[in-house]
Amino acid sequence: MNNFETRLRKYAELTIRMGLNLQPGQHLLIWRNNLDTAPMVRAVAEAAYKAGAHWVNVFWHDEEVILSRYKYAPRDSFDEFPQWLADGMLAHAKGGGAFMAVVGDNPDLLRGQDEDLMARSQKARSAAFKPVLEYVSSDRVNWLVVGAATPAWAQKVFPELSHADALEALWEALFTFCRVDAPDPNLAWQKHIHELTARAQHMNKKRYAALRFRGPGTDLTVGLPDKHLWKGAGANTSSGIAFIPNMPTEEIFTMPHRERTEGVVKASMPLSYQGALIEDFSLEFEAGRVTSVSAQNGETVLRKLVESDDGAARLGEVALVPHSSPIAQMGRLFYSTLYDENAASHIALGRAYPGTLEGGNAMSRDELRAAGANNSIIHVDFMIGSAAMDVDGILPNGSVEAVMREGEWVFKVHS
Repeated sequence: MNNFETRLRKYAELTIRMGLNLQPGQHLLIWRNNLDTAPMVRAVAEAAYKAGAHWVNVFWHDEEVILSRYKYAPRDSFDEFPQWLADGMLAHAKGGGAFMAVVGDNPDLLRGQDEDLMARSQKARSAAFKPVLEYVSSDRVNWLVVGAATPAWAQKVFPELSHADALEALWEALFTFCRVDAPDPNLAWQKHIHELTARAQHMNKKRYAALRFRGPGTDLTVGLPDKHLWKGAGANTSSGIAFIPNMPTEEIFTMPHRERTEGVVKASMPLSYQGALIEDFSLEFEAGRVTSVSAQNGETVLRKLVESDDGAARLGEVALVPHSSPIAQMGRLFYSTLYDENAASHIALGRAYPGTLEGGNAMSRDELRAAGANNSIIHVDFMIGSAAMDVDGILPNGSVEAVMREGEWVFKVHS
């Protein structure tokens, strides 16, 4: 076995045992995998069976088939999605099965295709999957999103390198971000989780009523529900399985109040969304709702995104990430939300995570809404942080405290 194969297996085992924490006898569904992620998916399946998985099911997609659809399929078919697939995934979740998504898509796959079709396709898909995503985002099952380097993605991230060198460089980055080469990767992750948890606990003790973001093109105040909870890295299912939803992760995050965001925000990084690249874009908010959008490129996709449903124009997440994040320090856009969101503070349009509200996972949809939680068929993160971003916490009495200055924490925690 060569060095790459050894590291790939270590990576796969880390995702199964530390990230997903797959339990003996559990079923695992691995999805969102294009064919180029096969080496990683196979390594994950092997690691899962070794960990005691009862059955590993894999759902593949072929990017060339997806492209053919945009070129030749009937235009009215883009408002449809196979309901049997969403129903099957919901049944898997309700049966206690775990989920893993292995991402490695070609960011340029749909470049030049009809942006309206992209928006319609995503809306149909999101609507079909809404019950699944509500179930999973309530942490009723363990789930994980990880990355696998693929040739097209690697060439996009490292355009100055040859195809082979770019692929090697991207794998190297992914291994580094996930601490695969640490002397003890599990211990390294435990320390990292402890630090993020300590930062979340610090913010929870503060009980800020709002956060204010100020930076180039941004002056945004994000109100927080009275019983919001900051989270960091780790999560627990309702049955007590501890897991890490994203690998890598550098954020702490919480729930914004759906009606209390005001001001203007300018994205600090492009957003790669469903094959389209939205660049140099800004949004304005009043009473929690987006009132105007603008983008140098991809504005049609952005507008359609915000119009997906009533909740798509409101926030469901606010997250803080220091500019010293190892992903930010690479100084590259990864064209993948999993990585780019861990390079900068960010906010998300759409669905909130119930677990970021005290008792939220046990609340009904109406109870969550009354507490300030947003609901939507979408959840789309975009990056707003940078080395020029300042963040203040606003206390209920109106006093203001510094949280981040020039993209870095102003408070220390014991890790």
